[in-house]
Amino acid sequence: MKTLFYGGNIITMEEQALYTEAVLVENGVIVAVGSKTDLLSQAGECEKIDLHGKTLLPGFIDPHSHFFQVATSMLQVSLNGVKSSAEIGKRIQAFLRGKELAPGQWIVARDYDNNLMPGLCHPTLAELDGYTPGYPLVIHHKSGHMGLMNSLGLRAVGITADTPDPEGGKIEHCDGKLTGYMEENAFISAIRRMPMMKEDELLASFGDAQKKYTSYGITTIQEGMVAKEMLPMYRRLIQENALYLDVVLYPDLNSFSETREMIEPLNAESHLHLGGLKIFLDGSPQGRTAWMRQPYVDDPDYCGYATMTDEAVECAFERAAQENTQLLAHCNGDAASEQFLRCLEHVEQRHPELKNLRPVIIHGQLLGRDQLPRVKKLGAMVSFFVAHVYHWGDVHLRNFGADRANHISPTKSALDHDVVFTFHQDAPVIEPDMLETLWCATNRTTKNGVVLGEEERLTVLDALRAITVNAAYQYSMEDTIGSIALGKKADFVVLDRNPLEVPTETLRDIHVEKTYKNGTCVYTRL
Repeated sequence: MKTLFYGGNIITMEEQALYTEAVLVENGVIVAVGSKTDLLSQAGECEKIDLHGKTLLPGFIDPHSHFFQVATSMLQVSLNGVKSSAEIGKRIQAFLRGKELAPGQWIVARDYDNNLMPGLCHPTLAELDGYTPGYPLVIHHKSGHMGLMNSLGLRAVGITADTPDPEGGKIEHCDGKLTGYMEENAFISAIRRMPMMKEDELLASFGDAQKKYTSYGITTIQEGMVAKEMLPMYRRLIQENALYLDVVLYPDLNSFSETREMIEPLNAESHLHLGGLKIFLDGSPQGRTAWMRQPYVDDPDYCGYATMTDEAVECAFERAAQENTQLLAHCNGDAASEQFLRCLEHVEQRHPELKNLRPVIIHGQLLGRDQLPRVKKLGAMVSFFVAHVYHWGDVHLRNFGADRANHISPTKSALDHDVVFTFHQDAPVIEPDMLETLWCATNRTTKNGVVLGEEERLTVLDALRAITVNAAYQYSMEDTIGSIALGKKADFVVLDRNPLEVPTETLRDIHVEKTYKNGTCVYTRL
């Protein structure tokens, strides 16, 4: 059965013809694009979908998030917006009310941000112990790069006052005693020693996570860091045929081979794809662990820090070349971006093929405009977390001063240097809200109403490219997704208004009405 879409604004994102009158779909694939009259005569008997003046676009593509963590977040306490220790305790207790907890069961909270707390201070260990007496507790910072554990949690993962800091991480002490706070590799190592949730508990939450993405018009999503501990759950998702959105996996160095072996036998109906390798080069700017070339404004001796040595980064690029696969590197600070470029340049001298594998700087918050020519020269891309301008722009002003803060996510400069870039939300750090991201990229306004880097504002069309055609290019899927063209997947989003025709200030007020995956409607706004 064929399906004809018509009767609205159909934006193809194709350079030759941005708009079209109708689109014909068969078996999940676009078989014709053109006038309604021509396509009706070509279609014969078909389902007709009148858009009634609404706007049809190619499905939005998520260039970086953490699908597994989005799913698990559905089962965790949300501390989004909390501004005091007392409020943290109330949120946790409200979440636990009526729940029957097994002895030793972990309590997991998320979305905590100390930037909202009095004096930017974290809860004390005594306060952490008081939130969940008798149960281990972990609180994930909203940045994803740090967190807290109570005494029972620390004990359960084997951390004592004598545990040394791992390379690229920190276990905080005060007067020789643990505070419960950890960052970067210390926190990552600690949470990997926690028991995984039961697969049966998690299974339904992966369905809920997919619903969340589709509600924002997203049809292809990313698992931005696959660790070995996550692979059994992905095998279960394959067995249960539980995925209907395409998920692109980026395992760490230790799990790449096993992930590839899991995916290689699969067919397209599994919806799992191997994207490449993932590494971390630094931390979070709002968490003050991003690695900078110049110090933070209030500490002339502190520039953040690296999480990998140059030797380790070059080994990762070597591995990507050997495996003929893409490499994504988390880089927030400009020193981390400098390390990325330095190491990539060294390895490309031995493996020039890396340039064709489209290596990606993930986040690029403080990527220097002076670094953009080298990004272009080395064949790299940038996936900007441009929504930082709104969510943490005021924090960046405090941490880095006006000049550096005004140049976070230098998107217009990247465009001027012909650097291909995409936009992401790093979900679950923030919601995978592509329309809010469009608003951020075109308005660049902080929560306090400060315009941050007016000269880096984009047009709406250039911002749309970052979440459609450019994102498809990042995945080397430009032949199958990213625009409305003959032979591509019928992945669509229907919006209640045309983003190219409304004032940019209203972009985040546009609603996703429907989302189609392979021609099938997978989300309808109620």
